[in-house]
Amino acid sequence: MAEQSAPEPGAFDRDTAVTREQRSAGGSVFAADVSPNWRAGRGPHGGYLAAMLLRALIETVDDPARAPRSLTIHYARAPEPGPVSIHTAIERAGRSLSTLSARMEQNGRLIALVLAAFSVPWNAPEISDLEIPDVAPPDSDRETGRLRELGAPPFTRHLVFQPRIGTVPFAGSPLPMEVGGWLGLGEEHPIEPLLLAFFSDALFPAVFVRLSERAVSPTIDLTVHFRAPMPAAERGPHELCLARFRSGFVQEGFFEEDGIIWAADGTVLAQSRQLALLMPVPTG
Repeated sequence: MAEQSAPEPGAFDRDTAVTREQRSAGGSVFAADVSPNWRAGRGPHGGYLAAMLLRALIETVDDPARAPRSLTIHYARAPEPGPVSIHTAIERAGRSLSTLSARMEQNGRLIALVLAAFSVPWNAPEISDLEIPDVAPPDSDRETGRLRELGAPPFTRHLVFQPRIGTVPFAGSPLPMEVGGWLGLGEEHPIEPLLLAFFSDALFPAVFVRLSERAVSPTIDLTVHFRAPMPAAERGPHELCLARFRSGFVQEGFFEEDGIIWAADGTVLAQSRQLALLMPVPTG
């Protein structure tokens, strides 16, 4: 396999950038460009689009006290590389919580529909049964390309992945449908909500460990719950987080996948759930 070039510094922020073209009391219209450098299968990686959409929503809220809490995206079709428009609307802004919607279009065609919630912190008991898995700590190097060695799509050149849970895809393994490991961006970048939206769909689907033939898995819908505040000053640019994704049921071509992302200190950063379609790759 040919050696892959290292990710460019600042590529993530550059390629998820949005530019506000219109503003109103009820929302905004943003312009953005879908980069060809984040391709996954038939089109751009779903987590990459999620980060772009979340960036537009954060700019629409324009209130650092209201952090993203929930992001749900329904993917209608894969966009081509090039310009897209993102229409955001503040559906309701309460004293503590804002509910927003968004619509991504390309050439007048729907790409994705979004609902999101932003809120200030609330005072309540802190309770957790989500303990970080007992795995080996991160390796000292931040080598990229390990997912590419497993036959992963081009967007994975932007990722650092150090496997700790599960096995390789398409191994026909009897192991549980589970995959995970230490995950980060290849370039220097603190862990923050935009990255967590990207990471929530970054690894190969857990169902792939049970398959013996190659397949693809376009996402139908993706929900990410952001669970901890992450000021950039508190998360270093080299930090890796531990991600674990599990599936339990495949029927009529559809499967669910549940994910948890922890900081290295055991803090739960995000939870995710998606519905995806399992499509075997034709042979011959």
